[in-house]
Amino acid sequence: MTSGDEDMGRCFEEALGLPGVEQWPFEAGRAYLAYGERLRRQGLNREARVHLTAARGRFELLGARTWEARAAAELRATGMTRTGRGKAGEALTPQELEVARLAATGLSNPQIASRLFLSPRTVSSHLYRVFPKLGITSRAELRDALEALPPDPQATRL
Repeated sequence: MTSGDEDMGRCFEEALGLPGVEQWPFEAGRAYLAYGERLRRQGLNREARVHLTAARGRFELLGARTWEARAAAELRATGMTRTGRGKAGEALTPQELEVARLAATGLSNPQIASRLFLSPRTVSSHLYRVFPKLGITSRAELRDALEALPPDPQATRL
């Protein structure tokens, strides 16, 4: 946290990449927050959002409301907003997640619909519900928001 700008990224990545870091969620959240703050202050908003979203999620799970609010304020400072249509942080359904992943690759609603055997209108409806859950307001923010999601613990089960 005290390294110079030239070493900052490497140091934070090393710290957050340590095996078992997730067994200390508060400390990991603080590291994500500090990294996101530094990136935002350097004008790297897209990169900052990934780390700030991870921090906010950890603090929310821990019930650390003051820290969660601090991460949310930093996210707002990057231009990321929450909308009132849904609760940000709410879990995506498997279908919403698949639609969001395909949309993040740049596919249009009709292309996604044909791949998933849905109607384009259903795809549009899924995306309408996904945006507030991810705390984003545009399709361009999907990729970063999906990268910031915590890993699904059920996806790692055999």
